[in-house]
Amino acid sequence: MSEKSLLDEMQQVKLAIELIELNARLQVLESETDLSRGRLIRLYKEVRGMSPPKGMLPFSTDWFTTWMPNIHASLFYGIYLRLTAEQGCERMEGFIKAYRLYMELTEEESEEPVLGLTRAWTLVRFFESGLFELSACTSCSGHFVNHAHTPSHNFVCGICQPPSRAGKTRKRRAAQMLSEQSAAAAV
Repeated sequence: MSEKSLLDEMQQVKLAIELIELNARLQVLESETDLSRGRLIRLYKEVRGMSPPKGMLPFSTDWFTTWMPNIHASLFYGIYLRLTAEQGCERMEGFIKAYRLYMELTEEESEEPVLGLTRAWTLVRFFESGLFELSACTSCSGHFVNHAHTPSHNFVCGICQPPSRAGKTRKRRAAQMLSEQSAAAAV
């Protein structure tokens, strides 16, 4: 094996490990590295201590245009664009850095991120395939994920115009946890 091919393989393994640490699914690893499926499975087991999850990747573009996912997807994609288009990061380097920064900006105690790594990767792929574009909000001028070729001259984002039920589930969950804690303390 030549020195160049050995370095390439080491970079592929490093990339796979970084993605696995961020909870990448096997399909993402197969798409983004040149490593064999068997090797990726072994690497996944070594890094995560378990087999990779099974099942299909999400493929709905509609998920990204709903209220909360749209805000998070737009935040992540804005960071990704800054790193790749303006800072000159390579595609996957920019993706990993953008996802880590997104996680840092949105970390909440004991909750899963709204935008998991697989969905973030899918989002980038949707932009690359022309299914999405960014639309500017006519109210705040922020740029948000929107279906490609959708008229956006009167686009208003979900932050400026949230749906009537926005945020209700978190309040209900907090109230439920409080009542459970009260019940447990009474026993």
